[in-house]
Amino acid sequence: MNRPRKHNRDLPPCVYLRHGAYYLVRRGKWQRLAPDRPTALREYARLVGGSGGTMGAFIAEVLPRVLRDTKTGKLKAGETQRQYKITADLLTTMLAQFTPESITTHDVWDLRGELIETPSNANRALTVLKLVMDEAVHKRLIAVNPVIGVKRVKIPSRKRRITVAEYDRIHAHADPLLQAVMALCYATGQRVMDVATIRSDALLDEGVYFRQQKTGSEVIIAWTPELREAVAAARALKPNALRPPLLFGFAAPTYAMIRKRWVAAIKAARIEGATIHDLRAMAATDAKAQGIDPQALLGHTDAATTRIYLRDKVVPVVPGPVMKRRA
Repeated sequence: MNRPRKHNRDLPPCVYLRHGAYYLVRRGKWQRLAPDRPTALREYARLVGGSGGTMGAFIAEVLPRVLRDTKTGKLKAGETQRQYKITADLLTTMLAQFTPESITTHDVWDLRGELIETPSNANRALTVLKLVMDEAVHKRLIAVNPVIGVKRVKIPSRKRRITVAEYDRIHAHADPLLQAVMALCYATGQRVMDVATIRSDALLDEGVYFRQQKTGSEVIIAWTPELREAVAAARALKPNALRPPLLFGFAAPTYAMIRKRWVAAIKAARIEGATIHDLRAMAATDAKAQGIDPQALLGHTDAATTRIYLRDKVVPVVPGPVMKRRA
C-alpha cells in the first residue's frame, strides 16, 4: 500500500506537482501532464481512463445512491428525490466539460458564483454535488471531495407577511383551483404539494392526515369549519367524479399549474413580493397567536425551523431609565 500523501492530498493517485507542473508517475517514469491543475486533471482522466466517462455519466451512475439516506439506506422523501433529480440535471449541464477527476475546489466556487442569484438552488447544487463527489472519493477516483470548504450561500430571513386583506384580494382574483389550494394551505399549514396531493382516504374522522413529502413527518390536522369548507371547495372542482383517489380528482394539480395561477392572481390584485409559500408562514403565525402550537402544525422536529416561518416579530417598546438625583 502506498504511503499517504503529506501535501496536495486532493490530487489523484500517482499525480505529483513538481517544479511548476503536474506529472503522472507510473513504474518510476514521470510523464508531464500540464502546468495548470484543471488541464493536468483532464489529461490524467484521458490517460488513465478515470471514471470511464463525463461528469454527466458519473452523476447518472451514482444518482441512485445519492437519493438514499447515507445512514439508513432508505430512499429520501419523495419531494427531496424530485428536487435532487432536477439538480442532478442542472449539474450535468453545468459540468458537461468535466470528468469527476478534473473538478477542483475552484471549479465548485465558480459553480456557486453562477447560481448565487438563486441561493436555494445554489445550496441544493452544493449539497447534491458533495454527495456525488463523495461517491468519487469512495470509488478512489479522487482523494478529497472538492466541495468541502465551499461555503453555502447565506439566505436572508424572509419577513414578508401576507395580511388578511391581501389574502382576500388574491383569493378574489384566483380561479376556483387556486382558491381551493389557498384555503387548504392556510387551514392546514402544510406545503403546497402536500395539499395538492391529498388523498380521499386521508380524510379521517379526526381530521386530514398528512405524511409530508419533504420530511416524512406525519400529522393530522383536526377538522375546523374553515377546513371543512376548504375540502368541500376542492371536491366541488370535480363534482361528477366517482370516489376519485385524490381530493382534487384523478390527477393532482402540478406545482407549475398552481404557481402560474398564483402569479396571475397577485398581479391582478396588484400585490408585490408575496409567494404562495407565504401562506404556510401566515398559518403558523396566526396559529401561534391563537394558542395553537405552530411547531406541531408545521410538522417540524426542530423549534428553530418553525421560528423561520413566524412573522410576528415586532420592535419592542422599552421604557428608558429615570435618573435619580440627590435632593
